[in-house]
Amino acid sequence: MALAASSGPISADDAAGAQAPGALALEALGALAVGVAVIGADRRILLETPRFRELLGTCARAEALQGWGEDLAPREIELACGRRVRLAAARLAQGLLVSAEDVRGCVDPKRVADLARIDPLTGLGNRLMFQERLAEFAARRDAKAGAVAVLTIGLGRFKDIRESLGHPVGDALQRLVADRLRQVLGPDDLAARFGGDEFGLIQAGRPQPQSAAALADRVIDLLGRPYVVEGHLLNTPVNVGIALMPAGEGDGSLTLRGADLALCRARDAGHGTFRFFEAAMDDQVQTRRRLELDLRRALAMREFVLLYQPQLNLASHEITGFEALLRWHSPRHGVVPPSVFIPLAEEFGLIGAIGEWVIRTACREAAGWERPLSVAVNVSAAQFGASNLVPVVLSALGESGLDPRRLELEITESVLLKDDGSVLDVLRMVRRIGVHVSMDDFGTGYSSLSRLHSFPFDKIKIDQTFVRVQPNDTSATAIVRAISALGRSLGIATIAEGVETAEQFDRVAAAGCTDVQGYLISPPVPADRIADVMREHSASPAGT
Repeated sequence: MALAASSGPISADDAAGAQAPGALALEALGALAVGVAVIGADRRILLETPRFRELLGTCARAEALQGWGEDLAPREIELACGRRVRLAAARLAQGLLVSAEDVRGCVDPKRVADLARIDPLTGLGNRLMFQERLAEFAARRDAKAGAVAVLTIGLGRFKDIRESLGHPVGDALQRLVADRLRQVLGPDDLAARFGGDEFGLIQAGRPQPQSAAALADRVIDLLGRPYVVEGHLLNTPVNVGIALMPAGEGDGSLTLRGADLALCRARDAGHGTFRFFEAAMDDQVQTRRRLELDLRRALAMREFVLLYQPQLNLASHEITGFEALLRWHSPRHGVVPPSVFIPLAEEFGLIGAIGEWVIRTACREAAGWERPLSVAVNVSAAQFGASNLVPVVLSALGESGLDPRRLELEITESVLLKDDGSVLDVLRMVRRIGVHVSMDDFGTGYSSLSRLHSFPFDKIKIDQTFVRVQPNDTSATAIVRAISALGRSLGIATIAEGVETAEQFDRVAAAGCTDVQGYLISPPVPADRIADVMREHSASPAGT
């Protein structure tokens, strides 16, 4: 095309009468998201695409023509509407070729609306998309459509992983979870991410409730399998809450709330479980709120007590120490199990004060025992990360007069995830005092076996899930045997928790454990029963 011979600007819209090659070139330019114009030596526009006019308008077009001298470096201009446009230029024989591109990617309104419904981290839908899809199902009047199942999915231990290993690891884990969720979706199903540790599924077009139960089982199995993220082997126990909504009936928001309540019920039941929503769960939510209020008053009202469960050495058949176990006797709720109130205490920032009370009480009561036995106290990740743990331990020992060598602090594997040096520093300070340190619930979380040599543990406590298994469960026994062998090689004692039967006792002893703890030896008892337990044990055959 002879652009310089044109008497006025040529538009891509005028290409119909041009020669075929020129028309094709103009059509291609007009299809670009980038606006293009050719400017003559006299600064007149010789050619421009509709996109160029759309981006710049009449006033900004004039600005785009100015300032191009020897320097053709790209530049940005801001329009009156707030849009920023990037301009670039290249020399032609006829003048300049100028391109204009929207810096902010001003996509069409439909694309903006679509992006508002997508979770940017995982590519799944977000809560808005989830709620809108539920509203669509609720509005259907097709009786043949059947009920819709809403599943809310909770990932256990995710907060510990993210806080201890960092947000990049947490983000990578969520993307892997999303990939696995996509594997279970049917053609009419939807998956969404609600937040850090919660996802949602909508299952449509399937017979209910059996399809939802089968889907929940598959989700628990698939998402509960180990993940490898940046060299870390991570386990995230899964729970699922389910609520059903008949097509054309019900309320999507209420159905989602019901699934959330069912998820809370599943979490209360333990890892790897699912529950369907029941109307009675609303009452349970109100009970939980009352628990929160009463828990805040429990410490001041002296409603907490410590019970002590003995630990038996298998070589000597002697009781060598006791673990302090916290119990809450509430006037309103009765005996509240730790699995209920400890998570609440952590959630509402009460675990520090409660944990300090446990340490001080255990030291004071143990100091009054007839024999100098050890006392083990559980310390949460929140307590261990606090700056006052060591001062609290020193103060409790000083006030009680307890020999530091008799105190043992039990920490879980999640504490080790905070690999920033502070954990090791606190461990070393505790050891310098003379206090012993053990790893509790070993094997259930994020085991990094190579780290054990870096942390001065005195004891490894094997979680009861590997103890309370069927006699023919060879894999669990093999794990106990491997942990015991690891302990021997590192000079660390290994104690099997949750031993309740003679068969379990014999099995963990044969696997090489050095100590056992559980109801077979004795249930937890109050401090004033310690002497009785010791006498009863001494009088029993072979000290068992």
